[in-house]
Amino acid sequence: THWKHGGIVGVLGYGSGIIGRYSDLPDEFPGLEHFHTMRVNQPSGWYYTASALRELCDIWDKHGSGVLNVHGATGDMVFLGTRTEELEPCFEALTAKGWNIGGSGSAMRSPSCCLGQSRCEWSCYDTMEACYQLTQEFQFDLHRPSFPYKYKLKFSGCPNDCVAAIARSDMSMIGVWKDDIRIDQAAVAAYAAGELKARGGGANVDKLDIKADVTDLCPTFCMSYDGKKLTIDNKNYNHCMHCINLM
Repeated sequence: THWKHGGIVGVLGYGSGIIGRYSDLPDEFPGLEHFHTMRVNQPSGWYYTASALRELCDIWDKHGSGVLNVHGATGDMVFLGTRTEELEPCFEALTAKGWNIGGSGSAMRSPSCCLGQSRCEWSCYDTMEACYQLTQEFQFDLHRPSFPYKYKLKFSGCPNDCVAAIARSDMSMIGVWKDDIRIDQAAVAAYAAGELKARGGGANVDKLDIKADVTDLCPTFCMSYDGKKLTIDNKNYNHCMHCINLM
C-alpha cells in the first residue's frame, strides 16, 4: 500500500503501543503524510463511564484525527491518525488522566475479557479480575517488546466465548463447570409443550422441538430425548453450550 507501517515512532520509555504510518504520497495527500495509530489499554469488560469516554474523545480531538476504533481485535481502544509531533503530548495527556497505552508489535498484547460475572449468568469465573491481574503482571512485556512475535491473552467466562478467545488469542482461558450438567426435567417438558412462561412472566415461549433442535444437533451426539425425558451422556459432553443456549 502507500503506507509505510511498523515500529518507526514511539513515546519515551516505551517500545510499544504506537503503530507508525507514513504515506509515500505526501504531496498528493497533504495532512495525511503522518497517520500514526495509538492503542489505549481498555478497562476490563470494556466498562466506561460517559465522562471517561468524553475524556478520551477530548484528548484525541486535541492531538489526533478524532477517529476512534471501539475496539480493535486486540481489545484496546484505538486512536486512528495523528502526527509524530503529537504522540508525546497525547501520551502525556492520557497518563495525566490515569490511562495507559496498550501493546503492539512483538509484545504481550493488552489482555481482554468478556464482562463475566458482572452481568452474565453463564460466567463460571471472574474474567474481569483475571484480566486486570494479568494486565498488571505483564506491564513490562506490554510496553517493551521482547518476544519473537506478538502474544495475546483473552478471558471468556463460559464456552460461548463472547470475547472470541479461541479465534483471536494465543492463550484462551475459558470457564467451564466441573460437575455433571444438571437437567430440570419439568422445564424440559414445559418447553416441549410450549407451556414455559417467558422470563419475567407474560406470554408462554414458543414450543421447542427438543429432538430436532437440541439432541439431533448436538456436536458429540451425547444427548437423547424420548419425548418425555432428556438424557445426557456426561462422558461425551464437551461443554459447547449448544443445548443451554437453545433451552
